[in-house]
Amino acid sequence: MNKGGGVLGGSGSGAGSGPTAAAAAAAAQKQKTLLNRVEGDIANIVDNFSHLVNVARVNDPPVRNSQEAFMMEMRAARMVQAADSLLKLVSELKQTAIFSGFASLNDHVEQRRVEFNQLEEKTDRLLSRIGEEAAASLKEFESHYSSSAQKTIQDQQP
Repeated sequence: MNKGGGVLGGSGSGAGSGPTAAAAAAAAQKQKTLLNRVEGDIANIVDNFSHLVNVARVNDPPVRNSQEAFMMEMRAARMVQAADSLLKLVSELKQTAIFSGFASLNDHVEQRRVEFNQLEEKTDRLLSRIGEEAAASLKEFESHYSSSAQKTIQDQQP
């Protein structure tokens, strides 16, 4: 079994901090656990198969044959259990592959959320500056209007 490549493949993420580092550590631990399960189940299947082949020899005494038949059934049952465990592991790996895409999607969503928050702050500052400039311009226009000849003419007309 190739232990270097891993069952889940490389994540490609470097050392970091926060939730990303915790997720990477959890993924590495899960990968290690899955590799141990695979190795254990395969070793169990091989061991039981070799015992099954050894017990399958035909002997003359009927008592010995019934004991061997029982041993064969027991070894076959253990092989089935190990194979079932491997099938469950494959299912788990499929789910991990499917849901690992959500982790990168969540990272992308978080990145976009940060970008939009920065854009929101920039827009708020811009609107605030525009409002202040508009208020200053309005005051200036009001002072010009109140001191202008046009206002004086309008005030004199009934």
